[in-house]
Amino acid sequence: MRALVIQHDHVTDPGPVGARLVQRGYDLSVVTVVPEHRHHAPDVAFDFPAADDWDLIVSLGAPWSVYDETAVGSWIGGELALLRKAHHLGVPVLGVCFGAQALATALGGSVEASPRPEIGWVGVDTDDPELIGPGPWFQWHYDRCLLPPGAEEVARDSVCTQAFRLGRSLGVQFHPEITPTTVRRYLELGGAEQCLHHGVDPGELLTRTRDLATTTRANARRLVDGFLDRVANTPG
Repeated sequence: MRALVIQHDHVTDPGPVGARLVQRGYDLSVVTVVPEHRHHAPDVAFDFPAADDWDLIVSLGAPWSVYDETAVGSWIGGELALLRKAHHLGVPVLGVCFGAQALATALGGSVEASPRPEIGWVGVDTDDPELIGPGPWFQWHYDRCLLPPGAEEVARDSVCTQAFRLGRSLGVQFHPEITPTTVRRYLELGGAEQCLHHGVDPGELLTRTRDLATTTRANARRLVDGFLDRVANTPG
């Protein structure tokens, strides 16, 4: 089975989500949209592969806004078309943070600025703990999804929808793929200043991420299993 992993920048990788997919028999093909030297000018040209070449698609996070095409560049239109086509074909999609926002937009929803950012480890209220556990889950976002028609909200907190499903696709606002290495990269690329601006201690954030590493891997494993067994296998 072939899984396409859309890695929007050089910072975020599939982490324990990717590891569990491999354990479940998937061969991962990871594509990076914005190379490291263009991280601060992400309006690159990128051709996404065809949706029907894959058995599953994962769209990871990014430090940009789906609706800010001036900054992101025209490649976001190509990704939305890919996700829309995948949904039409019944190819399961797992969208993570920016990827969830792209998925919501592709399927007829939208994205707006959150009333406040979420940075750190946050619990969620879930209607289906076997699919989306209560966490804590790692969050780092300034935007939120407005759900597409027919989508089912599965989890939430006071800021936004934290998980939704539609057909064979699942979007999560949090980061099940997070690792201490990825958080360190965030902090080194300007994230430390963002944390301080919003009253978050970057050192404590990294320490807590390290302390929760075992829990994070277990949560990611359960989420991937739930996605594969209960969402990706939905008839239709």
